[in-house]
Amino acid sequence: MADIKSKNVYWHDGVISKEDRERLHKHKGICLWYTGLSGSGKSTIARKVEEKLYERGISTYVLDGDNVRHGLNKNLGFSHEDRTENIRRIGEVSKLFADSGILVMTAFISPYRSDRDMVRESFPVGDFVEVFVDATIETCENRDVKGLYKKARAGEIKEFTGISAPYESPDSPELTINTTEDDDINRNADKVIKFLLENSYIAEKNGLATAE
Repeated sequence: MADIKSKNVYWHDGVISKEDRERLHKHKGICLWYTGLSGSGKSTIARKVEEKLYERGISTYVLDGDNVRHGLNKNLGFSHEDRTENIRRIGEVSKLFADSGILVMTAFISPYRSDRDMVRESFPVGDFVEVFVDATIETCENRDVKGLYKKARAGEIKEFTGISAPYESPDSPELTINTTEDDDINRNADKVIKFLLENSYIAEKNGLATAE
């Protein structure tokens, strides 16, 4: 956890609560945290889920690993320490989205179990949903359109997750999607939608989400 360097700062509660915003949006404000190796399908699934949720009237947003490193986290590299800070910052941004009543999704490798647990612990119980996008290293390499694994094996990319840096898979994710066994994007996205419905994060009435 990063130290607070600013002095004389105080938390100010707003007049409008998270529950008020959820009633306005007609669904829960939570974080779906996709984790898995590069090439496992995290961003692809998250984008398809976003599309399907939008069609249902759900207010959602995807925070993608590469996109965030273009701005908010452009000063961070890929050392263990920088990866931890990368995830800490994204966790804080995700909390703000969830507090606003948005269903926010993050698509980050987030290789260290302790970093993901740190983010989970910062959320109210039930507001952090870990989605493990499971795929073998062989599957990910075969999908490697950017050639990152090839460069990592050649030593051109240092500290590359799965090759020269570790990936610690979740112990007890809320949902696991194995894209080696089934890489159909619509079926995998529907698994996420089904989870959200079955756990009352969203509900359906005349095709639209309704508040619980």
